[in-house]
Amino acid sequence: MGMSIPYELTGRTRQKARTRAALIAAARELLSDGMTPTVEGAADRAGISRTTAYRYFPDRRALVVASYPQIGAQSLLDDEAPVEPVARLELVLERFTAQMLEHEPELRATLRLSLETPRPDAAALALRQGRAIGWIEDALAPLRDRLGDERTHRLALAIRATVGIEPLVWLTDVAGLSRDEASELMRSSARTLVRAALADAG
Repeated sequence: MGMSIPYELTGRTRQKARTRAALIAAARELLSDGMTPTVEGAADRAGISRTTAYRYFPDRRALVVASYPQIGAQSLLDDEAPVEPVARLELVLERFTAQMLEHEPELRATLRLSLETPRPDAAALALRQGRAIGWIEDALAPLRDRLGDERTHRLALAIRATVGIEPLVWLTDVAGLSRDEASELMRSSARTLVRAALADAG
């Protein structure tokens, strides 16, 4: 086991982890309620002093990124990622749809906010910053030589239009599909788009 950690230190780190988790849970609840999470708001909801909360999260962005860590990710692929574009895309969409389902209440709330007029500020729409386009373009990177930058970008936009919280809401609420069926249909539409683009490119 190596050196044992003094008891009082384990208590403090556990306590700190609990405090941090409580603030993140509060931020997610606020998002689900359609409110922009602030450090003060999360502290109040979690019953934690604001001074303490600021020790964990210096600003709103840090809090939102912690409650939705994918915000900071430039790619959903790791070093072991396949080279073949359809396989890469499949992997990205699998991870993208999984996190979408995990954060569905927050994403629905942010979608609702984004439809309001006047539009809320960018910080309020932290979950709607177009990250998925970058993830999809990253998956399609091996196609750039064949399709060129412009067509690869347009393909990424077309795929994002078929995969995301907006189509999920429509497929489940209006078309009556289950979450699993909706997820599978979105991914299958994306594969069709890639195959069509490749056929067009000859």
